[in-house]
Amino acid sequence: MPSLDDLKKRIKSVKSTQKITKAMKMVAAAKLRKAQENAEKGRPYSQKMQNIILNLTQSINDPKNAPKLLVGTGKDKTYLCVVLTADRGLCGGFNSNICKLAKTNFKRIIEEGKLLKIITVGSKGLDQIKRDYGKYIIKKLSFKDKKQISFREAKIIGDEIIKLFNQDEFDKCILFYNNFKNVITQIPHAQQIIPAEVKSSDTKEKSLSYEFEPEEDEILEDLLPKNISTQIFKAFLENAASEQGSRMTAMDNATRNAGDLVDKLTINYNRSRQASITKELIEIISGAESL
Repeated sequence: MPSLDDLKKRIKSVKSTQKITKAMKMVAAAKLRKAQENAEKGRPYSQKMQNIILNLTQSINDPKNAPKLLVGTGKDKTYLCVVLTADRGLCGGFNSNICKLAKTNFKRIIEEGKLLKIITVGSKGLDQIKRDYGKYIIKKLSFKDKKQISFREAKIIGDEIIKLFNQDEFDKCILFYNNFKNVITQIPHAQQIIPAEVKSSDTKEKSLSYEFEPEEDEILEDLLPKNISTQIFKAFLENAASEQGSRMTAMDNATRNAGDLVDKLTINYNRSRQASITKELIEIISGAESL
């Protein structure tokens, strides 16, 4: 049984931890508001970009003349998987959920006899993936020195992907990230960016007819590389909001758990202290009676 001094030190230590987790929760809550606003503002832009590409695709008369970024190489042998995670921990299952979805897809790709190549963005994802799939990682990227991810970082990744595609290093590219829904719920998402997905849920956009100048294939040649960077940037924004939401929830749970632990330790301390006092009283009374 721990001594009274040990219990007192442990109570003090847990209270200090509780103060830290409470402060981290408040910081995450403050950052979450801005990150959520950025994610919500980025969704219409990326969706409109997809709709424009859809309209351009439907207007192309000869699919053979379509850019390779849109139709792909025509093969299905090599997959490039880009896993976007955070560089910091203490955010619940945020990083683990992305890596879990990515590993499920890695396993399926390998079982189908396809070639797998991986690019990791963020140190936490690298730490989890390299244990089982380290030999498939071709590039490791991290922007932990940046206070806030901008479109410039998304373009760096996009340019790297396009360079590998032009060198015939892969046939399909899949992006893994967390889609922000609310503070409690963040949904791991896999999005194919090469060949471009041309699905649209906007029925009005499908019914409209456009005339393009210059030709559709020329516009797509310029638009598709920008779309890749745009989709990556959208994933960064979704990840930023998801990370802060997950960290806020995790720190809230940690704060409440620390409070419960302090209560239990305080009860044990009081019981031990009462037992010690009772023992001393018994010894004093016994000594007095012996005299």
